[in-house]
Amino acid sequence: MPAIARVASDTTLPKQATVCIIGGGIAGIATALELVERGIDVVVLEKGEIAAEQSSRNWGWCRQMGRDPREIPLIQVAMTAWDGMNVQIGGETGFTRCGILYLCDTDEQLAAKAKWFEESAKPAGLSTRMISGAEADGLQPGSTKPWKGALYTPDDARAEPFIAVPAMAEGLRKKGGKIFTNCAVRGLETKGGRVSAVVTEKGTIACDSVVLAGGAWSRRFCHNIGISLPQLSVISSVMRSGPIDTGLTRTCSGGGFTFRKRMDGGFTITHQHISVADIVPDSFRLFREFLPALMVDWSGLRLRLGKRFIDEARLKRRWALDEVSPFEEVRVLDPEPIDSILDEAAKNLVERYPAFKPMKIAERWAGCIDATPDAVPIISKVEKLEGFHLCTGFSGHGFGLGPGAGKLMAEIVTGERPCVDPSPFRYSRFFDGSNPRPTTGL
Repeated sequence: MPAIARVASDTTLPKQATVCIIGGGIAGIATALELVERGIDVVVLEKGEIAAEQSSRNWGWCRQMGRDPREIPLIQVAMTAWDGMNVQIGGETGFTRCGILYLCDTDEQLAAKAKWFEESAKPAGLSTRMISGAEADGLQPGSTKPWKGALYTPDDARAEPFIAVPAMAEGLRKKGGKIFTNCAVRGLETKGGRVSAVVTEKGTIACDSVVLAGGAWSRRFCHNIGISLPQLSVISSVMRSGPIDTGLTRTCSGGGFTFRKRMDGGFTITHQHISVADIVPDSFRLFREFLPALMVDWSGLRLRLGKRFIDEARLKRRWALDEVSPFEEVRVLDPEPIDSILDEAAKNLVERYPAFKPMKIAERWAGCIDATPDAVPIISKVEKLEGFHLCTGFSGHGFGLGPGAGKLMAEIVTGERPCVDPSPFRYSRFFDGSNPRPTTGL
């Protein structure tokens, strides 16, 4: 588990709040920040620690480039919010406009990037451009062989997951928001077909609205309250080096590796393509919903049947509000990193950029990425239960999108005019005949 900045819990659970948010990752904290800025009484309830799961375990990329076109308006809102975040919260997130390159070795890779550029970047007015191999080599010097070219977005950015969300949480508390850690929400109470309270392991809080921002846990919570949520998870393995001077400051992906500079002088490094999907009981229950995504591209996905199948099968799918919930049995999802994937990434990186040869790997970790069938998040009310909202299924895109997702979610909760068209993120798209499918990003 990567080291994160710890956030202390408030001590006295309130009897009531206007909005209760379930989950202390970036989606939940960003939503709470937006609500508290509007003078709304908000409480964040986290079963473990703030940002202890995927919100501290991701790559730390804040990118506009390579996204599903449905996400581009929201990431543009998010990037503006990131720009002002340090001032807003009075803390440090590590947000830096460093530029990101998608480096290409083949004509086929270049063609795919060019297609996305023409169909998605240009219409959105992004600063992204296609660049030559010579320019790519100039921006990321030191490669042992020339690149064919690259897709480059000079104002894409990075931030530090292990400090960003805790800093946002501390900023939330300064503005009057309440945060309770090691306080799992077991379920909801309803009255007249709408949410009336959340029931936690430490007591009940009456409320008008609930936002579930539970990441990989959201499906299990929803199942217990009779709401269907098509969501699975994949395992992403990540590592960081100790401080090393390579002269490379821009974030990049290509050649079977990715890297980004860190505030501590090291690099966060991953494999360019490969993640692991553990076969679990829900894999069979949701096979039909996720089959189209596999048909689009599953070259970077490795299926694995192992211990997690048993672990998932043992966890309750139904429980009463006076029973210990699965969220108390497993406070933090802490999967083991897959060393073979990380070893391959390190080998590819050193072969291509010898400046990394002296690096010492300081830490390895893995995280569970919550994914929807169309790889686009759900940021939406749930019509079946008035006052209940979902902010989940970010499919590996949540860290960069987080501040924008929080703004949109807060606007939906309060009934304000939304900052972007919310229809691509509506929960009902999976059930209203829309037949959502992945749109190729990069």
